[in-house]
Amino acid sequence: MRAPRDGRYIERLGFYNPNTDPATIDIDVDKSVDWLKNGAQPTDTCRAILSYKGVMYKHHLVKGVAKGALAEEEVEKRFNAWLEEKANKVQAKRDRLANESDSDKKARQAAEAKVREERAAAIVAKNSPVAEEVEAPAEVEAPAAEETPAEEPKAEEATAEVEAPAAEETPAEEPKAEAEAPATEEAKEEAPAEEEEKKAE
Repeated sequence: MRAPRDGRYIERLGFYNPNTDPATIDIDVDKSVDWLKNGAQPTDTCRAILSYKGVMYKHHLVKGVAKGALAEEEVEKRFNAWLEEKANKVQAKRDRLANESDSDKKARQAAEAKVREERAAAIVAKNSPVAEEVEAPAEVEAPAAEETPAEEPKAEEATAEVEAPAAEETPAEEPKAEAEAPATEEAKEEAPAEEEEKKAE
């Protein structure tokens, strides 16, 4: 019987969804083992899926029963033990993935928080120089306006102080000059008198 790949099928044994992690596989194990006993040859991909779900292992155990190496009870016991071990491995993988997902989520949140803080700091740094430039001229202008009137009276006082001593010193020096001038004249008068006395002697 020939049919296209996605066309009519003889019997549906299960479904496979590879988009989840781990992949979702639901297979009727007993029907699959019956098909394998009847001589069905699975493809490599189908064989991997059947092996993952334990169909190939149960088919192997059933062959042992046919040869008389195992009893039916032993087959079920071993197969159930294998299923339990496989379920534990799958659950461990799911837990690990969930933990990794949580840790990745926390790491992403921390990285995003860091980026947000850096952006906020950059915005504050960008806006703060403008505010300083606006405030700085106001601070400089205000003291300049206050200091200008204070300096003008000081300048007037300084000029008055400088002028006053000059005015006071000038009359004081003139009498000294006058006083010194007669002293020099007297010294000149005394000097010829002394010379005349020496000549007379």
